[in-house]
Amino acid sequence: MKPMYETVIFKSYENGFYTFTFDNGVDMDFEEIHPQILMRFDLKNDKTLLNKVFHIAYSEDIVDDEDDFIIYRIEYLELINVN
Repeated sequence: MKPMYETVIFKSYENGFYTFTFDNGVDMDFEEIHPQILMRFDLKNDKTLLNKVFHIAYSEDIVDDEDDFIIYRIEYLELINVN
């Protein structure tokens, strides 16, 4: 599936999920993240990244069609310099 690009605010990492808030105020949890992103950003431990604005690209992977179980994966993440 084609990645979706958005501007988001990083809110937390908890219990294996990365939570970001989108421009429309909706929070979204991401279960997977591209390993190269984790080499650039220590989202699990670096508290200075909380509430920072990022450009994000993510994909959806439908795991179970019957239950509509979807895994969201971060494919691209770039910190935006906001004053």
